[in-house]
Amino acid sequence: MRLLVLGGTEFVGRAVVEAALGRGWEVTVFHRGRHRPPAGVRALHGDRTAADGLAALAADGGSWDAVVDTWSAAPRAVHEAARLLRGRAGRYVYVSSRSVYAWPPAPGSAEDAALVEGDPDAGATEYGRDKRGGELAAAGAFGAADSLLVRAGLILGPYENVGRLPWWLTRIARGGPVLAPGPRELPLQYIDVRDLADWLLGAVERASSGPYDLVSPPGHTTMGELLQACLHATGADAELRWTDPRTILDAGIEPWTDLPVWVPPGGEMYDALHRADVSRALATGLRCRPVGETVADTWRWLTGIGGRAPLRPDRTAKGLSPEAEAKVLARAGGVPGTTLREGSSDD
Repeated sequence: MRLLVLGGTEFVGRAVVEAALGRGWEVTVFHRGRHRPPAGVRALHGDRTAADGLAALAADGGSWDAVVDTWSAAPRAVHEAARLLRGRAGRYVYVSSRSVYAWPPAPGSAEDAALVEGDPDAGATEYGRDKRGGELAAAGAFGAADSLLVRAGLILGPYENVGRLPWWLTRIARGGPVLAPGPRELPLQYIDVRDLADWLLGAVERASSGPYDLVSPPGHTTMGELLQACLHATGADAELRWTDPRTILDAGIEPWTDLPVWVPPGGEMYDALHRADVSRALATGLRCRPVGETVADTWRWLTGIGGRAPLRPDRTAKGLSPEAEAKVLARAGGVPGTTLREGSSDD
C-alpha cells in the first residue's frame, strides 16, 4: 500500500505513519518541516495556510492508494488538498471528531445523529463546524464511496500534544495528596491513538467509507482505573483523594479542562463524551488495549523526552494549579472513605 499522510509528525498523524510503516507500507508525509518525521518515510514540505502551500505536493506528481488528513482548522485547507489529490489517490481519510454532532447529543447516539452546519470552503470558525466542513470537503472531492470520515472521541496515548493524560501523569508523579474527581467508578470512553491508527489502516485495506465514531465502548475503563494506572506507571508516592463532584464544581473548577478527561456524571457533557454507541466500529474490527498499557507507554514516552509534553499552539493548557487543588483538598477535609491509597483493597 502507498499512503500519503498530510502532517504525520505529531500525535495522530505520527501514530498512523508508524503503524503504516509497521505494516510494510510505502509512506509519504507532507508537512511544514517543524518536526522530524519517523525514519523510513519520504517527506514533502509545505504550509497549507500559505497561498502556495501545496506547491510541493502539486509538483511531486505521485499517486497513492489513500490519503490521511488530520487537519483541525479552516476547512478550506482540506478542500484544497482534496481537490488537488482527486485522481491521484484512491481514498481520502479525514480524521474528524464527534464534535460534529449537534448539541446536545442523546445518550447512546451513533453516526446517524444530527450534525452541525459546516462549509467546506470556510475559514476557521469553531472546532465542531470546522471539522464538519472538513468532512464535507473530503466527501465533496472524492465522493461518498471513496471517503472515510473517522469521528474520533477522546484520544490518549504516546505523542499526545493536547495535555490531558500527560498532565495527570506529571501531577501524580509530583506526589502528595492528589485531587481525584469522583466517583471513582465513573465509566470513561477514550481511544488509544495507536488503536485508532490500527483501525484506520484496516479500514483502508477494507475500502471502508462513510462516517465511523471511533472511541472505546462506554466503560472501557473508569476514572479510578485510569488514575490508579498513573500511580503504578509513575511509582509515585501520591495519595488519590476521591472528592465528590459537587465539591469540585462548587469550587469553580472546570470539568474537562482543569481536571482533564473528567466530567461529572448525569449531564449533557458526560453523555456527549462518554456514552457514545460505537457498535459500527466494533463490528469492523476496532480493538482497544487495556488502560494500563496506554498509561504506561505514555509515561515511558513522556520521561523519554524529558518529562515535558509538547502542546499544540492552537490548544489551551490543561490542568489545575497547585493552589486551586490545595484549596479544594482543604475544603473536602479528608472525609473517611474518600481516599484511595496504592496497595489498598480498593485497587
